[in-house]
Amino acid sequence: MEFNKLGNTLDISIIGFGGIPIQRVSYQEAAELLQIAKDQGLNFIDTARGYASSEEKIGYALEQVGGGFIIASKSMARDAHGFKKELNQSLSNLRTESIDLYQFHNVSTDDAYQQIMEAGGAYEAAIEAQNAGLIKHLGFTSHKPHLAKKAVESGKFISIQIPFNAVEDQFLEVIRMAADRNIATIIMKPLAGGAISTADLALRYILQFNVTTVIPGMQNASEVTENANVGNNVKPLTAVEQEKLFEQAKLLGDRFCRRCEYCLPCPQGIKIPTMFIFDGYYSRYNLQEWARERYWTQPATAVDCQDCGLCETRCPYQLPIRQMLKEVVEHFDQSN
Repeated sequence: MEFNKLGNTLDISIIGFGGIPIQRVSYQEAAELLQIAKDQGLNFIDTARGYASSEEKIGYALEQVGGGFIIASKSMARDAHGFKKELNQSLSNLRTESIDLYQFHNVSTDDAYQQIMEAGGAYEAAIEAQNAGLIKHLGFTSHKPHLAKKAVESGKFISIQIPFNAVEDQFLEVIRMAADRNIATIIMKPLAGGAISTADLALRYILQFNVTTVIPGMQNASEVTENANVGNNVKPLTAVEQEKLFEQAKLLGDRFCRRCEYCLPCPQGIKIPTMFIFDGYYSRYNLQEWARERYWTQPATAVDCQDCGLCETRCPYQLPIRQMLKEVVEHFDQSN
């Protein structure tokens, strides 16, 4: 397995273990998956407070498998009080006294960034926790290039976690900026939320760029072995392989939400990209129950669409948003 530096500190495997799908397996199966990952040379695991039972299952598995892993988790808290509460729960779930990398999860607005960084915000609590030895390093995650850029320019984070794949290339500038500043880049959504089926090609494509690690989600032994093999036998894509990958990406192009949010605000208050994210977890990750629970916490859902079409006039990719929302309703509407 090849390794890169997390900043100037930890050596992390270029293929990491994405912790979202592990919530679908049993505790014992989770332990077996981590043992396979360890045997294959993977040493980086990424999870989050928001991933249902993921932290708990990883914590159990780590006790069974033993040391050798670098653990990253995340908190959605924006204020100091909430951050402390979430960190304590993460420490308990992961059965550890210290977390290697704790990240501010899915920062999606300038207001959220400001709240995190201002007096009484989550960053203040994170520094206190770091000084107390509860966190070793701080990271930042976002689907928004301008916020990831702001995090890189701040110099306050050792890593950024961003989506990047053969479909989504809007973070290329941020990746270059982070590399210039020796800030690690952790690549999420390497298979475009499961939309890309050729995992080998998708991961190898990403590793051709100056990224630190890629974290595909894994839920069975074959996925762990296949993904690890990319890190154990690194080789660039051939021209034929790249053409094959981009042909697949092209097929997604007219129906794939990039989460740019140009479609917002919706007059009905629907968070349109969020609807498609939940639908992806429902239809591609086979996380129906988890996706439903989060879908129905939204103040407005796809069923509230009034078919006004305003979103489609704003979408830079000319997506048929209204039809896509109808498909979301078919999956989630409780009356079905």
